[in-house]
Amino acid sequence: MDILQKITRYREEEEKLKWEGTFAEYLKILKEKPWVAQSAHSRVYNMIKDAGVEEVNGRKRYKFFSQHLFGLEEALERLVEEYFHPAAKRLDVRKRILLLMGPVGGGKSTLVTLLKRGLEEYSKTEHGAVYAIKGCPMHEDPLHLIPHHLRDDFYREYGIRIEGELSPLNMMRLEKEYGGRIEDVLVERIFFSENRRVGIGTFSPSDPKSQDIADLTGSIDFSTIAEYGSESDPRAYRFDGELNKANRGIMEFQEMLKCDEKFLWHLLSLTQEGNFKAGRFALISADELIIAHTNETEYRSFIANKKNEALHSRIIVMPIPYNLRVSEEERIYEKMIRESDVADVHIAPHTLRIAAMFTILTRLKESKRPDVDLLKKMRLYDGEMIEGFSEVDVEELKKEHPDEGMSGIDPRYVINRISACIIRKGVLSINALDVLRSLKEGLDQHPSITKEDRERYLNFISLVRKEYDEIAKQEVQKAFVYSYEESAKTLMDNYLDNVEAYCNKTKLRDPLTGEEMNPDEKLMRSIEEQIGISENAKKAFREEILIRISAYARKGQKFDYNSHERLREAIQKKLFADLKDIVKITTSTKTPDEQQLKKINEVVARLIDEYGYNSTSANELLRYVGSLLNR
Repeated sequence: MDILQKITRYREEEEKLKWEGTFAEYLKILKEKPWVAQSAHSRVYNMIKDAGVEEVNGRKRYKFFSQHLFGLEEALERLVEEYFHPAAKRLDVRKRILLLMGPVGGGKSTLVTLLKRGLEEYSKTEHGAVYAIKGCPMHEDPLHLIPHHLRDDFYREYGIRIEGELSPLNMMRLEKEYGGRIEDVLVERIFFSENRRVGIGTFSPSDPKSQDIADLTGSIDFSTIAEYGSESDPRAYRFDGELNKANRGIMEFQEMLKCDEKFLWHLLSLTQEGNFKAGRFALISADELIIAHTNETEYRSFIANKKNEALHSRIIVMPIPYNLRVSEEERIYEKMIRESDVADVHIAPHTLRIAAMFTILTRLKESKRPDVDLLKKMRLYDGEMIEGFSEVDVEELKKEHPDEGMSGIDPRYVINRISACIIRKGVLSINALDVLRSLKEGLDQHPSITKEDRERYLNFISLVRKEYDEIAKQEVQKAFVYSYEESAKTLMDNYLDNVEAYCNKTKLRDPLTGEEMNPDEKLMRSIEEQIGISENAKKAFREEILIRISAYARKGQKFDYNSHERLREAIQKKLFADLKDIVKITTSTKTPDEQQLKKINEVVARLIDEYGYNSTSANELLRYVGSLLNR
């Protein structure tokens, strides 16, 4: 199907969704689908919930956000459960402005954009359908037509509470166009759209001297005063301010705390009473979710100003910190690159992960625990299992610094440096070293980095470089060892057989000759020494391995290569140590002989076929590892 056919089909589907009828017919819809009359807060909450919720490690993960916001599960769970959910239940929380506070590039604007785009799509679904009085510039709730003295009866019959007053314009239309016959008032289904200014409003602060309050509340249309005779005639008023147009949906205040005070005072009655003052009219009812965002500095100065006390109690602050998990940061970069014009550039494996490690280290704060450095903390936060640490320890680490993640390097800086690296290198392939070099060079150009921060960040680049050195060596090691996993498994099984015989004080049987042998102490020590197990500590280490094997057996699980982190590390290092000389000679020789050349080609092919490199990045990796081994 070509694009024109898809456009035609889309238009036809939109036409099918349209509905128009009288208020009496609308009440029949309400009987069948009472959710149609839900509040703006309820609609947003149901939109998020209907997209799906899953529980991961005891935390709720909302699918609505999962493809766009990464590593913010805790902040999003708090946002949904502490604001949207109670607000949807008509609790007092809905009478508060939702203020997202966090550092630049942390995802605040993305979150608001998601909610706005989501509402546009949700209003086209059955459960997100919205109906309004036809011809109303504020797309007013038709239930406002029901007089106050009948609202209790309506609640008893329909189970729906009515809040708000009929607007001045619709009050006049009811009398003049419909002769007071509420049941004849025309109602239509509306679809939220920021572009068409239906149910979604956005307000950005500008010069306080030139910005008019009419941007928020609408203004008098002076060209019609001669026709209607008075400024207080609602037909002479343009109900086209952002607060008018955002009725029934979302009102976004960009950088709210930069706004002039006169714009913020309108929010006092809008949040608490659900109405605002416009022109020479009575208070105008509006049902909208007010969501604003700001940075921490602006917020602190706002709180310090006593003049703003009336607004303080009407704001719920939701911190939106930076992500603190390496794997999720990697996903952020992948998404940003995928959406850019450099998506066709080959990025060598581990490149984005190394960049993410640097970024996360800049956001972490030193732990008070002497056994936890920043690298270990970074790994624990990313869900890595480290011996001697549990989930409880991770939660305690997070509680040490409640403001952790509110400072550090933002993702945009990293993507800017990756882009600069791609442009400068001039080839369609970059690796981790290229990116680290670019990150280092960019620190001098970053406007908000102090001299102290720069020194600290340079140290992090060195730390991450060492991490990459280990990863690069392991990668080449795996590529050199044919059937690496099998070799590792064989070596480990051999080690475990010897450990079992050693601990149980038994002998091993030679598989070829059948004769009994003592445990191979030389083999066991050659592996244990790789991770610094001393002669005095070897017995305790071997017994611990045996206890771990028994624990796995009791649970009906198989103890394998990945069951013990330190043993796995020892096996890897032992394999690499055995191969080191071969790798060193093969990767560093400038004039390889036929045999070496064959080996190099085999390794390059394996790096390309099995590990995700291309020809350029595979050869760069081999050269780099060769230089490391020659140091």
